[in-house]
Order: sequence, then C-alpha cells, then structure tokens
Amino acid sequence: MFDSHAFYKKRLSAHVKNLSRYLKYMFNGHIAFAMFFFIAATAYYYQQWLEQLPPNFPTGIIMGIVLGLLISYNPIRTLLQEPDLVFLLAAEQQMGPYFRNSIIYSFVIQTYLIVLASAAFSPLYFTSFDERAGSVFLVTVLLFLLLKGMNMLINWYMLKVRDKSSRTIDLTVRTLLNIVIAYFVIEGQALYAVITIVLLFLVIVYDFIVASKQPGIFWDLLIEKDQIRLQSFYRIANLFADVPHLKNKVKRRDRMTKTFISRIPFERSATYDYLYQISFLRSGDYLGMYIRLVVIGGIFIWVIPNIWIKMVFAILFIYLSVFQMMALYQHHRTQMWLDLYPVNPGLKQTAVIRIIRKLGYVQAFAFTFLFIFQLEWLGSVIILLGGLSFVWAYIKLYVKPKLDKV
Repeated sequence: MFDSHAFYKKRLSAHVKNLSRYLKYMFNGHIAFAMFFFIAATAYYYQQWLEQLPPNFPTGIIMGIVLGLLISYNPIRTLLQEPDLVFLLAAEQQMGPYFRNSIIYSFVIQTYLIVLASAAFSPLYFTSFDERAGSVFLVTVLLFLLLKGMNMLINWYMLKVRDKSSRTIDLTVRTLLNIVIAYFVIEGQALYAVITIVLLFLVIVYDFIVASKQPGIFWDLLIEKDQIRLQSFYRIANLFADVPHLKNKVKRRDRMTKTFISRIPFERSATYDYLYQISFLRSGDYLGMYIRLVVIGGIFIWVIPNIWIKMVFAILFIYLSVFQMMALYQHHRTQMWLDLYPVNPGLKQTAVIRIIRKLGYVQAFAFTFLFIFQLEWLGSVIILLGGLSFVWAYIKLYVKPKLDKV
C-alpha cells in the first residue's frame, strides 16, 4: 500500500536539503555584512522617526494593509514535480496525508511573515497606542495567525476550482476583508472587527461548498504553481551560485534591446559584448534585480537625513549591484556552442567586466543626481568620485581575480 505520509517526508527532506545548499551561498560573508549594516541603520532611523511621529499618523491603515495582504498570501508548497502527474495520479485517493502535511508545512513557513511583520510594526504600534498593554498586541498577533490559517485552508480547497476567474474574484474579496479586519483590530474597533470576521467566515463557508462540488484535485495547477515558486527561488539563487535546475525565461524587450545593441560595433572583438548585453537585458532577472537595487538605494538616500549615512548606503547598494551582476559571467556556462566562436576566449571576461563597470558607473551617477537634487553639493561630489573609484577598485581587486578562478 502506498504510504503518502512517508513519501512526503522524503520529498520534504530533499527539498530542505536543496534549499539549504543554495541559501548557504546566498547568505555568504559579503551579503551577511551588507544585511547587518542595512538592518542596523534602518532600525536606528526607524527609532528616530518614531520620536517625531505625528499624533494623526495613519498607523491602522498602514498596518492593516500590510498585515491584511500577508494574511491573504497563502501559497501551498505541495513539493509536487512534473512526473507526478503520471505516477501519482492513480494514487490520488491515498494522497490525503501528503496534502495535509503540505498545508501544515506551508502554514508554519508563512507564520514567520506574520511574526516578523508584527515585530517590525510593534514599535510603531506602541508609539501610536501607548495606552495599550503588551498582552493586547500578543492577542492581536494570535488572531492574525488564526485568520491566516483559515485563509490558507480555504485557499487549498479553492485550488480545486478550475475556473481561474472564480479563484481571482474569491481571492480579491477575501483580501479586502482581511485588510478591513486587520484595520479594525489595530484601531480597537471590536464591534466592526467582529462583523467583518463574520462576513469573512460566510465567504469561506461559501467557498468550501463550491470547492466540495469539484470532481477532484487539479493536478496541473498544483504542479504549475509549485514549479513557478521554485523557479523564482532558483532565479534569485542563480545570482549567487550555479543553479543547474534553473529554467531561464527570455523576454523580448525589443525597444530597449535595439537602443543599447545599436551602439555595439559590428566587429568580431565585440561578439561577447553583444551576447552579454543581450543576456543582461532579456534573460533571467538581471535587469529587474539591478533596477530594484537602484530604486531601493535611491529611496534610502532620499529619506535618510544624515549625509554621511546617505553616502554609506550609496556605496553599499553600488557594491550589491556589482557583486550580483558577476553571475552574468556564468549565464551561458551550459551552452557548448560558445566554444565554436572563432574569437579569443579572453574577450568573454573582458566583456562581462565592461558591462559590470558600466552598470556600476551608471548607478554612481544616478545616486549623484539624487544628492544634487537635494542640494547636497558636498555629498554629490564625494559620492561621484567615491562611487566611481569604488567600482574601479572593486572590479580590479575582487571581480577580475574572482573571474580568473572560474
């Protein structure tokens, strides 16, 4: 007899081992130091900002939206794989323990989001509602965890529904209700919170009735969603280590590609320049990661009042961009046809370093303009010279020796 519980334990063990291997590379010494500084500086300015918090600050709205969205976000990690569509379909009636374990594992993992978000908001909560005891906030967090468990359970049943629009409408309605509930709970409006919770409960009962009429498990959807989440993790991990399981997605981005590629000379020596610029613009998540780092770094530079901390954050985000773009060098490692190029193999490293240098310089100029826009003239000069010098020195002393060893 097929033991789906034992089968899940094997799948979970392999899954955790796989994640642990890549997380070890992702949180190496460089990133750990950057994250430590990032968290420490954020906590410091967060505390300073709370000391000047206006009395009419919309704490309930902000916490309600964030926590409501987290309560509604309930992906189920089934750990299913594409071959299961063939080999496990016959054992569908015996898969109850497997899917029960999947729901429990998913809930435990997602619990951390509620706990971390609540911990991050707790200083703001107690500053805005200083008359409330800590036990009230603890009960609030427990209520949010209970609501998340209810939403996760009904989310599992709704995965049986074939109609995508029905699932979308249901998720939208529950998300709005969760946000309103979180808002009323944070604001201490107990009566309105109870009424909204009753409405949510009625929606959940209706969803359960609809899902119970479905013929069976929607295997295609479960496998598709699980593979999408796994590939998203692989794309992030690929920025730090070689991920052979990654399925790269290519996006056309015609206008952007034509704008940048048109400047590359049609010469044999520019072969790898063309290849890696195309790869940066269209493959994987290099462009998205770079833009996110520039935007997030720009936000910190804009909101932090201390000019010296601004400059430290500017250098930090330039460093993160340059460091993560090094993964571009290994992007075509499995493409054997590159060995057929009638060009000097050393041009490959030269092209990658040239792209990384350009990206670092562009980011340094972008941060400099932010300083100029805020009339921080001294800071603009220092970050321009310091940013350009840092990019040049980091590539010379770290990136190039690192790529030589690959």
